[in-house]
Amino acid sequence: MKAGKRGEYEWPEEGELVVCTVHNVKNFGAFGTLDEYEGKEGFIHVAEVSSGWIKYIRDYVREGQKLVCKVLRVDREKGHIDLSLKAVNEHQKREKIQEWKNEQKAEKLLSIVSERLGKPVEAQWQEFGYRLLDTFGTLYRAFEECVMDADALASEGFKGDWIQTFVEVARENIVPPAVTIDGYVELTDYRPDGALHIRDALMKAVKEDHVNVKVQYIGAPRYRLVVRAPDYKTAEEEIQKAAARILKHIEAKGGAGKFLRKE
Repeated sequence: MKAGKRGEYEWPEEGELVVCTVHNVKNFGAFGTLDEYEGKEGFIHVAEVSSGWIKYIRDYVREGQKLVCKVLRVDREKGHIDLSLKAVNEHQKREKIQEWKNEQKAEKLLSIVSERLGKPVEAQWQEFGYRLLDTFGTLYRAFEECVMDADALASEGFKGDWIQTFVEVARENIVPPAVTIDGYVELTDYRPDGALHIRDALMKAVKEDHVNVKVQYIGAPRYRLVVRAPDYKTAEEEIQKAAARILKHIEAKGGAGKFLRKE
């Protein structure tokens, strides 16, 4: 199930992580509204609040608190949604909260798009918003993809005069995602002009489109390559390419070198 705007007819799936706001705490459990699902309420039984013994439930949950819970059961006929707080670890909680915050931001950005186009935001949801959810998984991811590639929407078959505005708003408000990895090259060239050959070889590690490759001096004969890219796959590919360019140059000049992904 994708995070984002969900209407009153949408239901979460069993096993899904959801953000809920507690509005009623009893000794036997807590009730909370599901922030991503309009009009939906979930129940956390006291046994699902914590794995340990609970003397006072309000030591764990309180009214107005936002929680990340796992959906245990969904009964659409009765309108019941059973949730578990204890089944969510800290890593899952952090990731889900960040995803939820991103979607909150994305919905605000869609409102900006609507204002610039002079159209109601709900009309934009109907025209392309829900399809963006289906295509990219989240609305925020759609904006993110436009930051990295202005033709991302067109590549997925989207058409319309709204695309240019959508891309503009994305680039004005979202920092492209990136990961950073490093590796090492060991270079030697004992000829009189060997230092120049090493310098020229290291200069082969240059920027590649939206990938940033930097060289840091550690101490001869070792140099660190630092690569910043949109994702780990691209970063790994580019650090290998950068190292290959360096080694090809130094070896062509009669020197020697090797690439180490880890120290």
